[in-house]
Amino acid sequence: MTYLEDMGPGTGSVAPRSFFTSDAASLSLDGEWCFRLSPHASVPLGAEADDFDDSGWDTITVPGHWQLQGHGSPAYTNVRYPFPVEPPFVPTENPTGDHRLTFDLPSGWPAEPAVLRFDGVDSCGLVWLNGVELGVTRGSRLPTEFEIGHLLRATGNVLVVRVHQWSASSYLEDQDMWWMSGIFRSVTLLSRPRGGVADYEIHASYDHVSGSGTLSVEGGLLSVPELDVRDLLPGQSLSLPVEPWSAERPRLYHGIVHTDVERVPVRIGFRTVAITDGVLTVNGARVVFRGVNRHEHHPDHGRAVPREVALADVLMMKRHNVNAVRTSHYPPDPYFLSLCDEYGLWVIDECDLETHGFGELGWSGNPSSDPRWTESYVDRMRRMVERDKNHPSIVLWSLGNESHTGANLAAMAEWARDRDPSRPIHYEGDHDCAYVDVYSRMYASHEEVDEIGRTEAHGLPFVLCEFAHAMGNGPGGMLEYRELFERYPTVQGGFIWEWIDHGIARDGHFAYGGDFGEPLHDGNFVIDGLVFPDRTPSPGLLEFAKVFEPVRISGVDGGIRVTNLYDHVGLEHLRFDWVLEEEGVEVASGTLGDGEAATGEGQWPVAGDHADLPLPALPPTTGEAWLTIRASLVSPTAWAEAGHLVAWGQLPISEATPTPFAGSASLSGLAEFDEVTGLLTRLGDLALTGPRLDLWRAPTDNDRGGDHPDEKAWRNAGLHRLQHRVIDVDTHESGLVVRTRVAPPAWGFGLFADYHWTASADRLRLQVDVTPDGEWPCTLPRLGLRMALPAADAVEWFGKGPGEAYADSRQAARIGRFTTTVDALQTPYVFPQENGNRADARWLTIGGLRIEGEPTFDFTARRWTSEDLDRATHTDELQPRDQVFLNLDLAQHGLGTASCGPGVLPQYRLNAQKCSFAVTFVSASGLS
Repeated sequence: MTYLEDMGPGTGSVAPRSFFTSDAASLSLDGEWCFRLSPHASVPLGAEADDFDDSGWDTITVPGHWQLQGHGSPAYTNVRYPFPVEPPFVPTENPTGDHRLTFDLPSGWPAEPAVLRFDGVDSCGLVWLNGVELGVTRGSRLPTEFEIGHLLRATGNVLVVRVHQWSASSYLEDQDMWWMSGIFRSVTLLSRPRGGVADYEIHASYDHVSGSGTLSVEGGLLSVPELDVRDLLPGQSLSLPVEPWSAERPRLYHGIVHTDVERVPVRIGFRTVAITDGVLTVNGARVVFRGVNRHEHHPDHGRAVPREVALADVLMMKRHNVNAVRTSHYPPDPYFLSLCDEYGLWVIDECDLETHGFGELGWSGNPSSDPRWTESYVDRMRRMVERDKNHPSIVLWSLGNESHTGANLAAMAEWARDRDPSRPIHYEGDHDCAYVDVYSRMYASHEEVDEIGRTEAHGLPFVLCEFAHAMGNGPGGMLEYRELFERYPTVQGGFIWEWIDHGIARDGHFAYGGDFGEPLHDGNFVIDGLVFPDRTPSPGLLEFAKVFEPVRISGVDGGIRVTNLYDHVGLEHLRFDWVLEEEGVEVASGTLGDGEAATGEGQWPVAGDHADLPLPALPPTTGEAWLTIRASLVSPTAWAEAGHLVAWGQLPISEATPTPFAGSASLSGLAEFDEVTGLLTRLGDLALTGPRLDLWRAPTDNDRGGDHPDEKAWRNAGLHRLQHRVIDVDTHESGLVVRTRVAPPAWGFGLFADYHWTASADRLRLQVDVTPDGEWPCTLPRLGLRMALPAADAVEWFGKGPGEAYADSRQAARIGRFTTTVDALQTPYVFPQENGNRADARWLTIGGLRIEGEPTFDFTARRWTSEDLDRATHTDELQPRDQVFLNLDLAQHGLGTASCGPGVLPQYRLNAQKCSFAVTFVSASGLS
């Protein structure tokens, strides 16, 4: 079993080459295979023999993971290896899956050389065909091909693959994801005709000054009918006028690389990547990455992502203004890259390398500095570059992730730079920028990014390869990052961590680390995406789409400013419609000028510029009115229908005229209060409980994270178990005053909260005056009122919506009138936590009650309490009660991104301070 502990590349395979299809014969071997799982690697041989009886084996679907098909269980760790760290040795208890397939060749299969291609085997596979050992696969997310033409027979071919969960390669594959094993990408038999296209490479650069593309090919003749190119010879170079490829306009030319016996369809994108004066450019224009990190994940299939799901990912990215993907932390299925070429996404293609667990040991023994691993490091880079070299979407090669630094990484960079000088090299771990072309950091704070931009650190483009950790409710602070990207030319955007929550569908909820009984795990840290496991967009994705929209619509004196934030294209593909709403009700609408109104030159602004337009002619309004301008697609694209919303902006037109509250009526005919606590118990015919001061929220993942987590400080201060002492209940002619002190047990600090109740006919007003008492040791989760209503369903409000919004994540919410249900107000974060806040409500109706702000309030409404939400660890643990619990907040603490990154920025922290706020209640009977 020495091959399990071999630190070198795999054995027996042919030289790596580009991934392509052709008119040569091929046979997919995907489907049902016979399968046997053994608990250790020392399984007797014999299954590779033709006459072996596998009738007692189970079956398994390839591509797939055996842990998701009833054999063993997934396990999740972020950094730590789930086995003792003593490279290159692996545990004796090493689950080993024997995969066995018998197949026949299609009729007419040519008597030519052939290769057997594995696109992904985790983590190591020993392969036999017809009893002959072919070799060993290593590099789980990289292709391996074996020459097998001489072994094929017309019928009864027996293919056996013994896959081990652990091997020496596991030390190089410690990515933040589930540990799952098997043949998880396609297996294909490919005829390789003599004299065919052994490999090919297309060079297609673009000169943005002349508008010319330069085209050459290696590996065969090239024909591009659309460009009138016929049989361009290898080594020849041709310059001609072309349309360039970019993520914003992914122009592809269809061609054929061919020999006398084989034809390979190709798609060509002309583009040039360069670094000039510390700025990364494509086709001469500065690029800003509005990107995401994307692991391959499906809640049922793990990393065996179906093609239609990969397409859905790309379409959803494009529709939410994502323009770039970092393939964290390995090359993806090649089909995904073809989608990036077609639909338009900048790609950082990352090598299948991470040794993060050695960081727990102070990087002692890290393979990145060990010459015994050099060949494996370079081999992994070689296989990625050779496989993916013809994709125009790839603009940077990345050496891998979180593997510290060392000579082996430098060797990878040297090899890649020599092999492909057209693409710069990325690697975050090279903090000194000794062998990379781009300065990269992860989770740098806003202050650090500002300093990097001001000082132009290292004289290189700066990219946040990971930022704004999208775990649970959040991330907060994206707007402030965007401002830095726009302020400094060398600060060129970044990639949100990450695209999708890695939840696994199980028992009515999505499972995360520890749910499978793993003794070592990192809990729900694997639930950190902009989309939920079922690919439902989270509020974080909607916030991303707004913050990073490619067009900004804002107000200027007497008019509207339209700013073009695209890198390469104008705005001719968009139409700008407007609607005027008063109190959330539409009163007028129209379309902005067709370009002549935009600038004196009669055109919309070019990339990076802006235009100012006059306001349209608007009817007079008396209440609060807002003008909303929406930029949407004029015509359908490959990724969205005509009318798809790309960007929007709102301008205030007129303010509401406040109506003074004349509190002279008696409370007794309108409301009832508890004589001891002073709590409101009835308003008209409506039974109520509360409201009273509330400071607690079910902590978010970001509250729980960081070096100094807010949640720990809040719990230490006892904010989750406040006690309310009634000092005085004073009934007088003008109303009711309830004086209280709200404080946690065991501590001396607290808040004085005075409730002032007054009435006016059918309206009941509450003013709350809050005064801190003592030295407060921490921020507050929230500051507001909490009350309970009878069960209710419909909710309507005028304020920000339609989705949730928080202090540092509220750009996606607009002012309007919205109607929904209590259940629909909830955001089903995989790990339950504070969610569903609607911001800046002017008024709210729910359960026969109308609540009005002075001028606004935030609210949440749930069928369970904050304590229920706090206790739950999965969504199906939240059981509705027979009441609705309503929070009316003056403010909440921001979200930040401290689950992995900076905490809440100072301007969004909620501190204990003296304040007053007021709301007015009107019962259903009063409304009628």
